[in-house]
Amino acid sequence: MASPLPTATPRLFAAEPQVVRLWNGFLNGRVLVAVVLLALQGLSLTVQSQTTPLIWAVCAIYLALTLFTRVAGRRAPPPPQVGWQWLPLIGVDIAVVCLLQLQQTGTMNYAPLLALPILMASALGTLLLAFATTAGVTLLLLGWTGWTGRQGMTDLTQQYFQTALTCAGYFLMAYLTHQLAQRLQREQQLSLQSRQAAHLQEQVNHLIIHHLDDGVLAMDRQGQVHTANPAARLLLGCGADLQLPFALTASAGNAPLATLVEQTFASGAALSADMDLVHADHNPLGLHVRTWLTSPLDAPPLAGDALAAQWCVVFLHDLREMQARLRTEKLAAMGRMSAAVAHEIRNPLAAISQANALLAEDLTDPGQQRLSQMVAHNAQRLARIAEEVLDIARVQQQIHAAEASALPLDEQVESIWQEWRSQAPGAEGAARQALVKLQAHQALVAFDAEHLRRVLVNLLDNAQRFRSDAADGLQVHTGHAGTAPVPGSAPPVGPQVWLQVWSDGAPLDASVQRHLFEPFFSSQSRSTGLGLYICRELCERYGARLGYQRLARSTTRGSVEGNAFTLVFYPTAVLGTPSFRLDTIVV
Repeated sequence: MASPLPTATPRLFAAEPQVVRLWNGFLNGRVLVAVVLLALQGLSLTVQSQTTPLIWAVCAIYLALTLFTRVAGRRAPPPPQVGWQWLPLIGVDIAVVCLLQLQQTGTMNYAPLLALPILMASALGTLLLAFATTAGVTLLLLGWTGWTGRQGMTDLTQQYFQTALTCAGYFLMAYLTHQLAQRLQREQQLSLQSRQAAHLQEQVNHLIIHHLDDGVLAMDRQGQVHTANPAARLLLGCGADLQLPFALTASAGNAPLATLVEQTFASGAALSADMDLVHADHNPLGLHVRTWLTSPLDAPPLAGDALAAQWCVVFLHDLREMQARLRTEKLAAMGRMSAAVAHEIRNPLAAISQANALLAEDLTDPGQQRLSQMVAHNAQRLARIAEEVLDIARVQQQIHAAEASALPLDEQVESIWQEWRSQAPGAEGAARQALVKLQAHQALVAFDAEHLRRVLVNLLDNAQRFRSDAADGLQVHTGHAGTAPVPGSAPPVGPQVWLQVWSDGAPLDASVQRHLFEPFFSSQSRSTGLGLYICRELCERYGARLGYQRLARSTTRGSVEGNAFTLVFYPTAVLGTPSFRLDTIVV
């Protein structure tokens, strides 16, 4: 790309396609003029039976030069400043016209052809080049007028007046042509900038709409869908291979939505409504729908031009997601209040537990002892819930004081697994079976032992709750950077190790997955919804990351899909790094 020209030149000549097109137009014009000159000489020879060999030679050479210039210089014009680069163009044109004018024997006047180099200089060059070319033509015309006057061929005064008038017209033509060319250049530059800005804005809009969680549709009056983002296709039950545009009424379940769009076009106003879409082999889907109309065009659209018509933009919101978000916000507010309440009930609860323990020492009746055990059990449960609630507001003193240490991952996981398995009595302990594959090869991770135990025990409890009765329905895996936590995926990059707890439970609902690690969100009524949130906070304390994915594992029954929680230990975890997030919140 050519570098920007000085301030006197208001355009980038080599980078503009419109300048190249204008340049090629002038080259074609020069070739046409050369052909016409040669044809005129042939016509003159036929009519008058006389010709001058020199004129034939000049016309033939001029045609050859114009053809050569057309082929060699078609890609880009020369720089617009005054310089030698214009001599093969403007200089040749002026020289050819002068030679033809000097050698002509009849009444033919070649002087009007001097307008071609003036137009070329004015349109493709600077104003200085245009005026310099016009001045050169003026001097030649004045010299020709003086020479013919001395030969006594014309009235000198009248000829000078006519030449002066012609030259003044040439100057005016050069100035106006240059100004029009500049304005055309500016308009085309603004058009190009506007086109680039519109293209960029279109890309931004496409990216935003494509990644929105809400569905977005753009429809015309005929019910044809011209734009649909992935979320809208999912909500409407459309396959990814469905080509646009498609009819919304192609599925009978979309009839309520099509009716609302028709009402929007009929009323000319934005509408909103809650509706249920019932598709075959699917549960009813509750949607909150909002519609808007695009601004109508001033001019009527052309026949068959669907893009010029007025469109209706439809936003689809999943009511389940909205209700889940509202429920999460309510639970979060209740959690903040619960933290304050839990802080206040710990002391009375401790007094109740202590009084119950003292009272149990004097009880002999079996019925009264069972009642005392019930009181103790529920008091412990309340104390545990209070501590979990308080973990959201502050971390216990031992968590503040804990420092990360280099733990052998396989050895630590094996110890926690055996402890967790042995803690459950009787039949419950017998049901705690799992396939354990520890392949981290004595890799060390930066983690606190108690915190790692807390994270792994929570993941094992959740997996045990939703697993099947198969012996390998629960699996615990560890690995290093050479193996991937997800079968078939690329292994982590760098000196990383990972821990994964997998169970063959039912898949989680999409609305549950979005809020899986949020505080006070749970799919069970008896759960506080704090376990996974605390686990994630503890992992991030040491530079690790806890995530969820649905994947298949090999079992004795074949490849089975299940729920996997993977903890990746990143090399950025530094021993002794102070804790953050939870530790910075103090009640």
